[in-house]
Amino acid sequence: MTASMEMPKVQECSVHSCAYNHTNDCHAFAITIGSSDHAHCHTFVEMPVRGGIEQINAQVGACSRADCQHNSDLACHAPAISVGPRMDMADCQTYASR
Repeated sequence: MTASMEMPKVQECSVHSCAYNHTNDCHAFAITIGSSDHAHCHTFVEMPVRGGIEQINAQVGACSRADCQHNSDLACHAPAISVGPRMDMADCQTYASR
């Protein structure tokens, strides 16, 4: 049996064009953060339909921004994050350089 830990929640997403965004809530099961040059939300998808799981708010499944102060072993340890427009269509606004 594998034990799982609680992952940080996506507290808010202000990227209204994302198909997982429903009234500033992200309804993807989990999101992935990180690019070589900024904290991009790789789960962002722009479509005319809304998707995801209505009963849940997304969690941060993985983060490849090892230079973020909230990152340990490529996992986010912030209490929660916010996603919004920055540098690209959707970035983690909780990212903070070490």
